[in-house]
Amino acid sequence: MAQTVNGGPNEFDLVRWHPADIAQAVSDGLRRRALLEDDEQAVYGFDALAELGLHPLVHEALAAAGWGVFPEQRYPCDRESGKKSLGRRCDVVLTPSPNLPLRDPEITGTLFESGAAVDPENAYWLEVKCVAQFETSGPFRRYAAEMLSPVASDIKKIWNDSKIRHGGLLLLLFTVDQAIAEHDVLAWHDRCLRKGYPIGPPSLRGFAINDRIGNGWCQVAVFTVRGM
Repeated sequence: MAQTVNGGPNEFDLVRWHPADIAQAVSDGLRRRALLEDDEQAVYGFDALAELGLHPLVHEALAAAGWGVFPEQRYPCDRESGKKSLGRRCDVVLTPSPNLPLRDPEITGTLFESGAAVDPENAYWLEVKCVAQFETSGPFRRYAAEMLSPVASDIKKIWNDSKIRHGGLLLLLFTVDQAIAEHDVLAWHDRCLRKGYPIGPPSLRGFAINDRIGNGWCQVAVFTVRGM
């Protein structure tokens, strides 16, 4: 869980976010989903879902851990634009509590501002990427390519926003087994480091899933991304 230090002008100035807690929460939530699918004898598991179909499951898992979960939020630097329809958006932003929304700069200091809120600098900005070795139609032939290009792009979005102090990438891999998943995560991390991306070592969690289409393992990896 995020930890806060009270007593200052803003009690959330010293929020401490731990990637391992986020990885554990997502793993716990998806494991519960896997057990439910097994009980229902589902034809396909959640590993067959498209990436956007997995996002609600991730949100549910994070909310169950006690955080505020706010999907599709504009990046802090883009929030300075007056048009809410413009700007890049982060997959999900976390605050320390469901009762604490992300502060809206457009109404800060106005009569419309009410109650406690969390400044963007103290929230956790999380991009989500999901890649599976197998789809319902068979092997996913762009498995390696999907990891290398779009995932790196998500890192850069967090990295390039000067107002983000707490950011990370959640990588969900569905693979044949644990050995392949952990090898691929660590190989991808090494490649990112060689390219100079400001990414920390992964917090790893994982569990076996019922093999319905070829995937037998769900790997959860959360990487810290340092803001500029």
